[in-house]
Amino acid sequence: MFEGTYTAIITPFSETGVDYESFSKLIESQISGGIDGLVFIGTTGEPATMTSDEKKQLRDFALKTVNHRVPVIFGTGCNCTLTAVENSIQAQREGADGILVVSPYYNKCTQEGLYLHYKSIADKCTLPMIIYNVPGRTGVNILPETAGRLARDIKSIVGIKEACGNLEQIAKTAQAIAGSSLQLMSGDDKLAVDIARLGGTTLISVASNALPKEFAQIMKYANAKDYDSADALLGKYDNLIDLLFSEVNPIPIKYACSLLGLCKNILRLPLTPMSESKAALLKEEMQRLQIIR
Repeated sequence: MFEGTYTAIITPFSETGVDYESFSKLIESQISGGIDGLVFIGTTGEPATMTSDEKKQLRDFALKTVNHRVPVIFGTGCNCTLTAVENSIQAQREGADGILVVSPYYNKCTQEGLYLHYKSIADKCTLPMIIYNVPGRTGVNILPETAGRLARDIKSIVGIKEACGNLEQIAKTAQAIAGSSLQLMSGDDKLAVDIARLGGTTLISVASNALPKEFAQIMKYANAKDYDSADALLGKYDNLIDLLFSEVNPIPIKYACSLLGLCKNILRLPLTPMSESKAALLKEEMQRLQIIR
């Protein structure tokens, strides 16, 4: 259902709130760059430091600005199941095309708890749901057996965004969901083509904030099974991707976007601007690639 490259979009801030002028510029650059869809209020969008009112205004602005030109997915996850349910219902009422639901963080629930968490959301919200496995941030890992069980039992779950970083596990997940309508999706720019070889159809990308055209093309090649071209294009940006994750996301990508004139380099505490030494390396690599002068 959601195929190609989707940008996990940053949230541009000013000194006083969300910078909607920059946000509009960023959205337009994504759509004109050929991106297949946009994910708002995911990890890259810094929702943990935004108020409920800010997130509501952002969702309204996003839907109005995109205006059905590409699919819009809202992050609705929470470590409180009731809150995740409420967030998801709200996204459906507002007109989102889908929801991205991270596994409940901090609680360290069991696999049964994970299953029931997602089932509770699906019981109340019929929007297509992408479940998001990122154990490095959440402390809980959606195991292949659980992904397979969710794929069999809950038809509104249409994808799993895999960012566990373990290709062996991702291969087992691919086997577990084989034959279902659940799509395998990469949440890791660097593994996009490897995951495509396992049957992945989608990249939910951080790097595409800065390079929508290029990262959209990577998945076009991959979905056409032209893996050599996909590898070659992704390989061109190998060092850039390393630098974009040399500090915690979204610190480096926000700096990169500021160099492109898309936003100010403002993050909210406890996130801080990129260190001078690593920022210099990132700028130098962007210059080498002729992304900036």
